[in-house]
Amino acid sequence: MVAIDSSNIGFKLLKKQGWKEGTGLGISQQGILEPLQTLLKNNKRGLGAEITTKRKAAKPHSIATDSKQVAKKAKKLSKKMRKMIEHEKHLQEKEFERAFFREFWPDNV
Repeated sequence: MVAIDSSNIGFKLLKKQGWKEGTGLGISQQGILEPLQTLLKNNKRGLGAEITTKRKAAKPHSIATDSKQVAKKAKKLSKKMRKMIEHEKHLQEKEFERAFFREFWPDNV
């Protein structure tokens, strides 16, 4: 760590408040003597979050038609992927329902 020099705006503000160079901050001067080092943060993680390696992009999965395969895969997939599969299944059911109604009641659809 490096102490701040007298041309720094923070140094000047501290001096105006009665701080003496070489002493710690606080009433009993127990605070740190040198400022913390700053790092540029350009991600959406919180302060203090550990830096990790980037994850590989998830590959799109095909929807299994067999219910046993779906159940087996659901245990391994993330919540977002399970939700996407459930949504796709719902859309397929809706499309089947529309086709059914078109077949028997073409005037209403």
